[in-house]
Amino acid sequence: MKKITVPIDLPFDLLVILNESEQELKEHLQLTIALSLFQDGKLTIGKAIQVSGMTRYEFEKVLSKRKISVSNLSLEQVLSDVEKLENL
Repeated sequence: MKKITVPIDLPFDLLVILNESEQELKEHLQLTIALSLFQDGKLTIGKAIQVSGMTRYEFEKVLSKRKISVSNLSLEQVLSDVEKLENL
């Protein structure tokens, strides 16, 4: 997978405040971006997992911990799917 680098400027003392290394901060930001875009419906779970840099299991564990649904299906979509299955 080809990657891009997006430089952002953050205050240096952020590392001290968060008690994180630069690598830990990078991972923290990647996860935050992935969660936000997934929750907004802008990324599929597969793409969000790629952005997060985690395994599927790790990402779904974080979703569960933060009470974020793994599925973005609405109640109407689920009921429609159930109806379709009943008509098979």
